[in-house]
Amino acid sequence: MYMQKPINRNAVRLWLGKNFYIYKRYLKWIFGKIKFARIGTEQLTYEHISHKTPLLRKLKDVDMYLQYNKITNLKLAISKTNGVIINPGETFSYWKLIGKPTKRKGYLKGMVLKNGSFMAGTGGGLCQLSNLIYWMTIHTPLTVLERHRHGYDVFPDSNRTQPFGSGATCFYNYGDLMIKNETDQPFQLCLEVTENELKGAWKSNKPAEYKYVAYEKEHIMRSEYWGGYTRHNMIFRRKYDLNNALKADEFIVENHAIMMYSPFLTEIAE
Repeated sequence: MYMQKPINRNAVRLWLGKNFYIYKRYLKWIFGKIKFARIGTEQLTYEHISHKTPLLRKLKDVDMYLQYNKITNLKLAISKTNGVIINPGETFSYWKLIGKPTKRKGYLKGMVLKNGSFMAGTGGGLCQLSNLIYWMTIHTPLTVLERHRHGYDVFPDSNRTQPFGSGATCFYNYGDLMIKNETDQPFQLCLEVTENELKGAWKSNKPAEYKYVAYEKEHIMRSEYWGGYTRHNMIFRRKYDLNNALKADEFIVENHAIMMYSPFLTEIAE
């Protein structure tokens, strides 16, 4: 399947479309009959999965102050999400918990990806948190109801440890990350920012019965007829019991993105 060349929408159409979806999401929160998860007072003890990512990365043409500001933004967002418990039948909503990231709340200008490029925007950098939560979640029996990723692949891989497309982008409020607990036990999200890393874990009141390994299939980079390059893959996960017997091999998600860099390195003549 070939991807179409991106269409540049005019500013008025973009503004109208964005606000339509924002208020549509508000109505869903109020009238959607969803039982949302809340911050819990108890501490669940059995860790099912943990993960960590570095806070600072050197990215081409990105001022480091945006990444330092991102750390402030992450701490503010974690103050609203750390300790949330998803009881059976409840749903975790990233933006319902965090709220709109504004300057008045203390959020700073961080890096925001937009239309295949990046810019400085208030609350920028919170995608690192949604990426972490999503990656951990697909290693648990929790169900992802809503997840988004950027339609553009802006930066080349640099020390990548996870498959392409294994994260979840976020944009307030209709680009949400929603996770439902369809199990018979509660799950608690534990988060912290250390000196160098963003850390997270999903915990429960029972030990894990299975372990999960996420991996990619059919990863390709392709030259499109309109002159650009695109990137595609599928994410699967293998489910093992505690004796390492394979119980299932499950499809998770399919990813497609327009690449904003050439996938080929040119040879430098000496």
